[in-house]
Amino acid sequence: MLVVSCSLFEYHPYETNVSDKNRNVNAKAIERILSSVPPSKDTLVIIHTGDSQRFYDEVEDFVKSANKQNADFVFLAGDISDFGLKDEFEWIHEIMRKLKIPYLGVIGNHDLSGNGETVFKKVYGPLNSSFIVNRFKFILLNTNSREYRFNGRVPDIHWLEEQLDDDDFDRAIVVSHISPFDGSFDRKLEQGYVTALENSGKVNLSLHAHQHKFNDTIPYHDNIRYLISTAMQERMYLLIKLYGDKYSYEKIYY
Repeated sequence: MLVVSCSLFEYHPYETNVSDKNRNVNAKAIERILSSVPPSKDTLVIIHTGDSQRFYDEVEDFVKSANKQNADFVFLAGDISDFGLKDEFEWIHEIMRKLKIPYLGVIGNHDLSGNGETVFKKVYGPLNSSFIVNRFKFILLNTNSREYRFNGRVPDIHWLEEQLDDDDFDRAIVVSHISPFDGSFDRKLEQGYVTALENSGKVNLSLHAHQHKFNDTIPYHDNIRYLISTAMQERMYLLIKLYGDKYSYEKIYY
């Protein structure tokens, strides 16, 4: 009886045993994106949001709203969970998988709590990753410096520079949880981030979350716009259109 009943509960709140159906979300999303977006499509439409945390009702309503948009895919830019618990990641994914389009998760500071990094890697994949679709490169970057005690290695500026140095794309968009002008971003690496984006000549948009309020700013006078999404609790997300070296966006309330 004891052996049978063990499967009915978890031994520990920091359990990391993720079910197969909830693994490798980002890799599966990229595969879907590459197979569903026509190579001839010259305008990509993305949805940018973040900080789902414990706002489960709001996430349900977000999915309903997002499904009404003619978008190609979604970025959930960090703080997917509140305490880095496996159940939190899986609960959010169970809701987000109702989207008609693929979504990709980005690591946030709350996601690194407890064993959250291990769980995130199982559910979503590497903390730093990238993919290219129709000559647009999307770079997903771990910028949660505080959680690594500002050790000078997060974000990985060298990896970012390498990603921006390739010739197989025309424009790049960087997506991370914490913006470089936030107090939780390593001050020693702020200029390296800004310089990497500017020197590439291919970035004019950097997308973030974390602050739980919307912000649209060009803080470094380099024509690179930093857009910060609200938390799900605020019931607003950004619908962004990318075409050539231009972009536009609108705030969608739900």
